Amino acid sequence: MSRYTRILAALAAAPLFGAGIAAAAPATSGYYVATPTAVPTKTSMITHDTVWKFRDGAFTAAKAPERDMVLCQLVAQRVGKLNAFTVGGQAFDDASLTKCNAKAQ
Repeated sequence: MSRYTRILAALAAAPLFGAGIAAAAPATSGYYVATPTAVPTKTSMITHDTVWKFRDGAFTAAKAPERDMVLCQLVAQRVGKLNAFTVGGQAFDDASLTKCNAKAQ
């Protein structure tokens, strides 16, 4: 095989390799990501009008009209203490998470 052919073969295989890595990444995408301390007994729930799905160790949901803290507290009320709560890619700081977990069961 010529050098040119090897380069073309490597370039052609590169997108397939990258796609395999992307598929193996955790599926915790969502505007909101709530990571409970304990494994929940249910894999889905609804807080007001927001649907939450549990997979890969966290509940995720699309953007909702409620305030971020209210949503965090509603999740904590239903599933217990949270290790983390993320809104639009920004994690709650320790003080906000503590305030959220005050509503935990």
